[in-house]
Amino acid sequence: MEKFEKWLNHPNLDEDTRAELLSIKDNPKEIQERFHKDLEFGTGGLRGIMGAGTNRMNVYTVRRASQGLADYILDKTTDGADRGVVISYDSRHNSRKFAEEVANIMANSGITAYLFSEMRPTPQLSFAIRHLGCVAGVMITASHNPPEYNGYKAYWEDGGQLIYPQDEEVITYVNRAEPLISAPPAGDIKMLGKEMDDAYLAEVWKSTGVSLDGHGLSVVYTPLHGVGNMLMPKVLATAGFTNVTVVPGQADPNPDFPTLKYPNPEDPAAFDLAIIQAAKVDADVIIATDPDADRLGVMAKNKDGEYELLSGNATGVLIANYILSSSVLPENPGIVSTVVSTRLTEKIAKAHGAAYAETLTGFKHIANQIRKWEQEGSTKFVFGFEESFGYMAGDFVRDKDGFTAAAIICQIAALSKAGNKTLFDALDNLYKKYGYHGELGRSITLPGLDGRAKINQMMDDLRNNPPKTLAGINVGNPYTPAPDVLHFTLADDSWFCMRPSGTEPKIKIYIGVAATTSEDAQNHLNSLSTALYAHLDI
Repeated sequence: MEKFEKWLNHPNLDEDTRAELLSIKDNPKEIQERFHKDLEFGTGGLRGIMGAGTNRMNVYTVRRASQGLADYILDKTTDGADRGVVISYDSRHNSRKFAEEVANIMANSGITAYLFSEMRPTPQLSFAIRHLGCVAGVMITASHNPPEYNGYKAYWEDGGQLIYPQDEEVITYVNRAEPLISAPPAGDIKMLGKEMDDAYLAEVWKSTGVSLDGHGLSVVYTPLHGVGNMLMPKVLATAGFTNVTVVPGQADPNPDFPTLKYPNPEDPAAFDLAIIQAAKVDADVIIATDPDADRLGVMAKNKDGEYELLSGNATGVLIANYILSSSVLPENPGIVSTVVSTRLTEKIAKAHGAAYAETLTGFKHIANQIRKWEQEGSTKFVFGFEESFGYMAGDFVRDKDGFTAAAIICQIAALSKAGNKTLFDALDNLYKKYGYHGELGRSITLPGLDGRAKINQMMDDLRNNPPKTLAGINVGNPYTPAPDVLHFTLADDSWFCMRPSGTEPKIKIYIGVAATTSEDAQNHLNSLSTALYAHLDI
């Protein structure tokens, strides 16, 4: 209530926000939801529902975060002000406004501010930081969250997002900043445009390998009302794929995502319109990017001729194997994945003599692993991915990149088609060689303060009362790569993991198995999941 009253009576508060707060003055639960904490940096930076309050995305939380980042840059670097900060934004409500607020704060703090003149995807922001030699960057996006969300991703000079302990240091500076600061327009902001598109596309081309003739591959693409259509047709055409149809009803940016329940390519329902379009043109593959075009979803025809969504793990291992099979690999190549992704990746890496590293969930950790390898000078990163549809080929970007991944998966699909095969056939070849791997993930949404308490309770219960056996198989002691991650390996090398989401009010459960046949893998996955869910009482 103290925070609420401070906001309500602050002289810098605009009248629309004051009216919004007055509308909830007699609703203590709503006030508590909006003011019980400040938005915090999770696996994807700041992210929250738009609205008035410290636990909401609005111009004041954006300004405060930006002022904290600006003060940190001025305190901790000698040349950061001159090197500058680059800012981009996606198609969501208020994204342009929030991006301008960031640019104004930076410029008014004496830091060179680069702002994209139009919306641009997340991977291009990561690239621009490195290309321009900036000290930091900010992307305004809520990725694949529902329309009422927006977010703020903070990046450092290598193009990767802030990680521990730097993120906590920045938060310390954010907490010192005035909660309701003003941000007068700055006149010296440097605008970025087509020149950055050309530079980024040139690097994408270098990382996708040899151009193909397309082998007649027919591709249907949907940007899910996001920013992806600005670049994807150019990326695919450069890689040799010109038979590309963009889903008409989802081609243009729209912050309300009117044709979708959830703009997430992990959700098969997000492909409904694309499947209709694919049937009309008899497409070989369907690809979809989320609103900021960092995630990529892929559908291909299965053995029954129906379009089926590949899991993030399936797409990841196909790309990993393709890259490691290349004849133009650097010396000492390295692959990176995460603790909740398939174990098949490590087997593929070892078979090709490549280094393999496993990180926590979130591409900021994959970027940090690249940084470590660069400092050691021993391993050259070539590919990284996580099961939640995030892929990164090459090191010119240090975050998920839906464009490069799309070009590569289309190359794999084209090569498969040339042999009268599909992506599922290519995947089956990997399983025959390395064993049939099966994974599943389950997310439980628990919003609000009550939901957070329930999530914490579920984690405590599993931590304090882990199962001794599941489906008759002994369960080892938990591996805790982070305080909020519990990872268990069973006696037969199957595994499960539970963690809270860093960006959404969810708790996530992952299970993975390997077997000699597809049927055995599925049966094992079913029995383990049934036993685990029973233990967790969900």
